[in-house]
Order: sequence, then C-alpha cells, then structure tokens
Amino acid sequence: MASDYDLAMGQDKDCQYTCNRKTDRAGIKRAQQLIEDGYVAEWIVDNLPGATSFVTVDKSHKYYAAGFKLGYKDVSPVTEKPRFFINNHFTMVIRWRKAPGRKGEHGGKVIVGFEVYPKSMEVGRRDSIGCPQEVHGDNDGMEIFIAPNNTQLAYQYPHSSYLPVDDGTDDGASVHIPYTYSVYFREDERVEWSKRWDLYFNNQEESSSIHWLAIINSLVISSLLTAVVVMIIAKTVVGDSRRSSKDGLEDGKIKAKAKRSKAGNHSPREKSNGLLDQNIATDLEHDTSSDEEFIEDITGWKLLHGDVFRPPPYATYLAPLIGSGSQLAFMVTGLLVLSTLGVLNPSFRGGFVSVGMGLFIFAGIFSGYFSARIYKTFNGKDWGRNTLMTALLFPGLLFLTIFILNLFVWAQASSTALPFGTLIGLLALWLLIQLPLVYCGSWYGYHSCNAYEHPTKTNSIPRQMPEQPWYTKRIYSVLLAGLIPFAVIFIEVLFVFRSIWQDKSGYYYAFGFLSVVSLVCLVTIVEVTIVATYIQLCAENYNWWWQSVFIGSGSAFWVFLYCIWFYWTGLHIQGFISGLLFFSYSLLACAVYGLMTGSVGFLTAYLFVRRIYGAIKAD
Repeated sequence: MASDYDLAMGQDKDCQYTCNRKTDRAGIKRAQQLIEDGYVAEWIVDNLPGATSFVTVDKSHKYYAAGFKLGYKDVSPVTEKPRFFINNHFTMVIRWRKAPGRKGEHGGKVIVGFEVYPKSMEVGRRDSIGCPQEVHGDNDGMEIFIAPNNTQLAYQYPHSSYLPVDDGTDDGASVHIPYTYSVYFREDERVEWSKRWDLYFNNQEESSSIHWLAIINSLVISSLLTAVVVMIIAKTVVGDSRRSSKDGLEDGKIKAKAKRSKAGNHSPREKSNGLLDQNIATDLEHDTSSDEEFIEDITGWKLLHGDVFRPPPYATYLAPLIGSGSQLAFMVTGLLVLSTLGVLNPSFRGGFVSVGMGLFIFAGIFSGYFSARIYKTFNGKDWGRNTLMTALLFPGLLFLTIFILNLFVWAQASSTALPFGTLIGLLALWLLIQLPLVYCGSWYGYHSCNAYEHPTKTNSIPRQMPEQPWYTKRIYSVLLAGLIPFAVIFIEVLFVFRSIWQDKSGYYYAFGFLSVVSLVCLVTIVEVTIVATYIQLCAENYNWWWQSVFIGSGSAFWVFLYCIWFYWTGLHIQGFISGLLFFSYSLLACAVYGLMTGSVGFLTAYLFVRRIYGAIKAD
C-alpha cells in the first residue's frame, strides 16, 4: 500500500503537512478503542519496519520494537476521567551507510535503520501550511473528544435526570485532526548491512542460553529413549526372532505341544528290549521337554503373526490422512531448511507463507503416491475415490476453517484479513494445481508400484484378543506417549510463543535451534512409537494401525493445553472474537502438527512391525 509520505534519499524535512482528517463520533470512539487496546501502526522502508527505539536499563545497547503506538491514554487532573490523545506528528529517522562492495565505491548507499518517533500535537499554534510552530518543543497533545450534544440528549430522554455521555447517535458533529511529519537522514557506520535486523532481535545472548538448554533437555530425553529402543531390538526382538526362526516356526506352523506319551513311562508289565528301548525313551523325554520350553517361548507378539497385518477398520480414511501427513512433513522440512540457510528471513516479507504454500502444493505428488500405495496394501480397489479423498479431505477442511475464521477477521475490519481475491487464488491453486499433482502421484503409486509386501500371511478368522492392561488402552497410552515428545520441545515452544506474542520485536529468528530441536523431536517420536507398538503387540493386541497414528500425534494434545496455559498466564487478549481467533488458530496449528507427527508414527510402526515379523519364519 503506497502512502502519502514523500521520502527522498538524503533530503531532510523539518516539517511536511500531510492532510486534515475529518472524524465523526463513530470514528472517535473507534480510535479511542484502538488506543485502549494498545494497537500499533507499522510502516516499511526498504523492507525494514518502522521501529520504536529502546535502550536497555544499563544503557549498554539499543534495540528496536516493530511499529509505533497510535496514541496514549492518561487521566484528567480536573475530572479524573480518562483522556485519549492521538499521535498526529511523526519524526522519521532513517539511518544509512555506504553500500558494501563496488556500489559503495560509486556513491551507493544502503538503509540500515528506520526509527519512528510519534508525537501528539494540538490543533492550534500552527503556521499557514498547517505545521506546528514548535515541532520539537513542548506542545499540548491532540485529545480526541467530541462533547456530548446535551440538547439532543435531553430531547431523547425527556423524563430522565441522567443524560448519557454518548449513546452512539450520529448528530453530524466532527473533529479535524491534522497530520504532519519530519524526515531526517543520518549516517551510521556502526551497523552493517548484513546485520541491520539484529536490532529487532533483543536479548540474543539470553535467548541463546535458553535454546541450548532446550537442546540439552531434548538430547537427554532422546538418549534415554534410544537406550530403551536398542535394548528392545538387540536383546528382545532379535533374540526372540532368532530362537523362533531356528527352533519354532517351521513351514508356517507353530509346533503343537507334544503329549507326554505313556510309552515314555514303561509299564513294568512290558518287556524291555534292552538298550534300544532305553535310547528311544531318552529321546522322547528330550523332545517333550524341548517342546514345552518352545511353547512357553511362543507368547506375546509372535502369536500375532497371522493377524498383525490384518487391514484396519476405516482404512479408506487412514490412507488419505497418511498421504496428507507426508505432504505436511515435506512442507515443514523445506521451510526449516530454507529458514536455517537464511533464504527465508524477515526481510523477505510474506516469504514464509508464500514458500510454505508453494511447497505444500508441490508436495501433493508425494501425498498421492504414499496414499495410493498404502491404499493398495489395504486391498483397496477404487483408487480414484482414494485420490479425491487425499486431495480434498484435509486440504478442504483446512481451507474451510481458514475461510470461516477470516469472516470473523473481516467483521473486525482488521487489516490482517485475507482479501476475497486471495481466497479465490488459494482455491484455484488447490483445485487446478494440487489436485492434478495428487492425481499423478496416486496413479503412479497405484498402477506402477506394487503394494507393500508383508512377511506373514493373514488368517481368515481374526484372533481373539485377551483383556488388555490399563496402560495399553488408547487414551492412557496416547497421553503418556505424547508427554515425552512434548517434554522435548516445550522449552522451544515457549520461546516461539514469547517471540510472537510478548516480545516487542514480534519476530522469531532462531530457526537453526528450532531445526535441531525438531530433529530430536522427530527421533523421539520414532522411538516412542516403537516402544509403544512393541508393548501393545506383547499384550497380544494387533490393532496397531490407528494406534500408531494416535501415539505419534499424542504430543499435539499437550501442545494445545500449553496454548491454553499460555493464554491465561502470559497474554492479555480482550474480546470474544480475539480469544476465538487465538484458540481456533492454535487448534488448527496443533491439528497440522498432530497429523504430521501421526504420519511419522504410522510409518515408523509399519516399518518396525514388518522388520520384526520378517525375522521369523511365520507363514
């Protein structure tokens, strides 16, 4: 959006008149509400947001907060009622230095700082062009107030002894607010071009220590889980698999327990044939004892070899969700890599959302591929229906939710609302680009690739499951398993929340630390899923398909609870619509995170189950 402020490089302006804004009672009331809620304005020069300058308590360094206040509120010393003043004069200080390289040798300049100092100035004491006579001196503020029309109020409330201050009636009264600005260009060689954003990121040393604490916390938890997983695989799974493949499952059948033959205990009436009969008896006793030991060993997860790969209920929904989860994983990975490398940074305004949308749409081909192969593995026949569900189910719910929430933002007349044209463009990208990409990936995955092979065959009759321990039931196992990945990321999540909602800068920049914590969190989810799946199989429960998804996404529940806690303890959001938007977008973000991590959990459990049952000769 272009503004009426005219800036020319190197040309100072002590005062420049902009306009005289006429505002009625409704506008005054709206402005008072915005000032009361602490709204700020943000201008941009050379991709740098106009900043309010601050100095630390020890005056050791300066830092910026993006934006500046619309006005301020105080209390009248006479009436002791609140008064509202609007900032109508702005002093802009643009800091520059010589451009690096050859451009600087030829007189090139670059902007390294943009500071805005707002000020409220009364209507009076101005010159002929509308500028204040004392721009930098002491001035009375511009109070935004229209006295109530007592005559009209008395006519409206003839029988009332109390007249309201403002009943919202538009009687045509208005006030004129003059706007002016000053511009000063100042050379500053202390700030390098490549580090001009550092002033917006205050307390970097303190935040670095918090990030390192988060990484150490993550590594400790992940190391403990790694030890548990190694113990399961090295000592239990591999050992049991070797024993069962060597002694147990032959030609697809488990040895039946041999009955102790009475011939092994010779009757005294039977005549012994000597040494030969004694050897036969000895061999019989040895075989019987071996069979008893083997039957005792064939317990737990090995008994499920004929049911563990039985297709789950609602498999037609599971395959599209896993496809969408892989699509989200590709998008998030790409964003983290590009942000860590510095390709995506605050100077690339809107780049994070735009690039993320592009990655999500392009990843539709991976979504269709994984969804189709999993659907084919579940013996699905209608691959076209699965393709449409993959392309429309999750993206459709996502688009519908954003559209409904955007209606509330429109109702608040917020500048952050997505224009209708943008929504139409998103709809076109979804239906005209992503849908064909999902179709291409799905066609290749279903027709050109084989279904995933399973090492064991599925019995025609499902096995009856025994009563399950409490810790293997879905709600308990999901909550307990989800708590571990949350413990890995909660420090970094707190820093993200503070950077977005509480810090004056309003920017999050530590994507390198976030990438490391995300990688450790991914490893933790893999390990937690392996442990939880193994415990479930040992309890002779073969319904692990959906359970692995819930186990992987369990930390999303704790993240949402964390959002609720942060809302009540760290934020001061007022108004029903603002609270609704905060919780709605938080729930949407947790759903995206949960679907992505749930897909990771499913693929992990699937590979783990195929690996351990592929090590035994069960048919």
